[in-house]
Amino acid sequence: MKTLKTLFFASIILLTTNSFAQKYITKNGHIRFYSETPMETIDALNKQVNCALDSQTGDFVFKVLMKSFEFEKALMQEHFNENYAESDKYPNAMFKGKVTNIADIDFSVDGKYPATIEGDLTIHGVTNKVKHSGTFTVIGGKIDGLAVFNVKPSDYKIRIPNAVSKKIADSLEITVDVRLDKMD
Repeated sequence: MKTLKTLFFASIILLTTNSFAQKYITKNGHIRFYSETPMETIDALNKQVNCALDSQTGDFVFKVLMKSFEFEKALMQEHFNENYAESDKYPNAMFKGKVTNIADIDFSVDGKYPATIEGDLTIHGVTNKVKHSGTFTVIGGKIDGLAVFNVKPSDYKIRIPNAVSKKIADSLEITVDVRLDKMD
């Protein structure tokens, strides 16, 4: 009987702990990159970003299919995939990290919360440690995540030929915009 009670209480504790862990996901987040020089403006949007957040641990990941970036000009998209991102060789970009101030964010209360995110960003087969600020806005049980930061192609061994180097900025502005829903 004592063993049965112990097993029962252990089960309750495990179930209660798991019920507080909330995972949020999306398969259609947005990532935009933007480059502006006096010679050319490049603006690309990807609407097929997979992203997951564990609101208890702060684990935060996203995966981006490089060929899903859409450009205003088809030739830009072709050059991006073939010459710069080498999308056949490096099909995905990934981020795996944590929201380091997760304890300061109350996902059960609507509001806008500043977030600090640290982790490993992999682009073009190269992984770098990154740390950026963003916000999580909680609205009716859904979470909108937004961050704007810069990435240098040279940090990820993306070579820009001299012939077009004046058309592409040394640092690209990246905007991550995701709406995360509770995972059932």
